[in-house]
Amino acid sequence: QVQLVESGGGLVQPGGSLTLSCAASGSSFTTYYLGWYRQAPGNQRDMVASITKFKTTNYGDSVKGRFTISRDNAKNTVYLQMNSLKPEDTAVYYCKATSPRGEVYWGQGTQVTVSS
Repeated sequence: QVQLVESGGGLVQPGGSLTLSCAASGSSFTTYYLGWYRQAPGNQRDMVASITKFKTTNYGDSVKGRFTISRDNAKNTVYLQMNSLKPEDTAVYYCKATSPRGEVYWGQGTQVTVSS
């Protein structure tokens, strides 16, 4: 069983930056495929960024060049650095971990609001 706890959300002005963190319990973190997703009211939950155990990354088209995902296996933590934030980035951001066997775990989400 893996528990994920996100932090770092908040209110930021357009053009600003935030860094989200997702701390995971469990000893097999290094083998997990990790991702950040987001969901705005009335919308589906979409993939924002993902990172493999080899630290290969992938990004949604709307955040390429602005967001960076990274992982620190020693700290069991995955990060999402968000720059040049736009009002349309406003959403609840969720951390997702997928085990090599396909087990999926979600965090509780953290709100990001981009507004002046």
